[in-house]
Amino acid sequence: MTVYARRGIPTIVNAAGTLTRLSGGIMRPDVAAAMAEASAWCVDMVELQAHASDAIADATGAEAGYVASGAAAGLLIGTAACMTGLDAAAMARLPDTTGLRNEVIVARGQRNGYDHAVRAAGARLVEVGLPDRASGAGARDTEPWEIAAAITDATAAVLYVATHRSRPPLRDVAAVAHAAGVPVIVDAAAELPPQANLRRFIAKGADLVVYSGGKAIGGPQASGILCGRRALIMAAALQHLDMDVLSDFWEPPARLIDRSALTGLPRQGIGRTCKAGKEEIIGLLTALDLFIAEGDAARHARWLSDAQVMRDGLDGRDAFAMVLTGGENVEAVPKVVLRFASADHARALVAALLRHAPAIHVDAGEHEAGVIVLNPICLRPGDATVVVDAIVAALDHPV
Repeated sequence: MTVYARRGIPTIVNAAGTLTRLSGGIMRPDVAAAMAEASAWCVDMVELQAHASDAIADATGAEAGYVASGAAAGLLIGTAACMTGLDAAAMARLPDTTGLRNEVIVARGQRNGYDHAVRAAGARLVEVGLPDRASGAGARDTEPWEIAAAITDATAAVLYVATHRSRPPLRDVAAVAHAAGVPVIVDAAAELPPQANLRRFIAKGADLVVYSGGKAIGGPQASGILCGRRALIMAAALQHLDMDVLSDFWEPPARLIDRSALTGLPRQGIGRTCKAGKEEIIGLLTALDLFIAEGDAARHARWLSDAQVMRDGLDGRDAFAMVLTGGENVEAVPKVVLRFASADHARALVAALLRHAPAIHVDAGEHEAGVIVLNPICLRPGDATVVVDAIVAALDHPV
């Protein structure tokens, strides 16, 4: 019996993807073993984070890096760093940002539920531009001059949410922000694969970038990467680490925290709620090593194998049109897309799969258009066949 079965908790088949509400991805045995080994020893957490900084810098091309409890945690402590710098008194006041640069500019079309993490640090989001392209009202979107015009003495940062549709281009955003001395924070939580995206955003001018550790990287669900400029990572670390230290005896590694740059040690910071344990840090670093070593092509082939099982098993069904997307692109996630004649047909299948034992979750984000997507990232061995059999049964014996 699994640990979940012993506690009476049902497990699921996850054909939806690395969604937090579905517990994220499945860690490789090597990652779980590293976490178990890490749990058996005590370490100085600032030493561990300094090592993580080196490893993340090597992987991303950033000056420094840090591990927090997720991408949203990275947004919170990254925003805090942009507002306070190394001012210990300012750190102690957050989320009270009176007298601080506390505005974060964001393109109106990039607003999303996850930017709550930016506001949680005490920042105020300033929306600019009009997403005419997304609303269907026109061809334009936010433009660099609109970001430049919104920068004032109160601007702490520009938030950029990275997707393949994001506008303006990151290089242009970084250019106008840096001309005014303002850093750019990139939310790239789910922008892996491709592996090249580990370096792409820093190379294009981002000052801070966040990634989820529990998605394609394959690390613990409660982990995330923050990487970027050394001074900002230092400010983030000081607001995240346990700062119940005796000043006379605290000698952190200078490559992470340069004490000579500090006028005083801050107390527990706003990021204390975002802490990552030694197990999560070691697990994430192990997963990052494995992610880089595997490479896009081998990873794609692993996912494609399950996608092809689902495609082949559902081939010839009259209930939907089917296509396998991303099969030829090793930088993409291969997915099986089912297009039904109506939203009602799609909704009926989603409901039937959720009633299945075990429950099967699919990507139903476009079910109103009659579309259901099968994502192989989180499938365990044999799960692809379970998905096929359940779909066939639901279509042949509708309730």
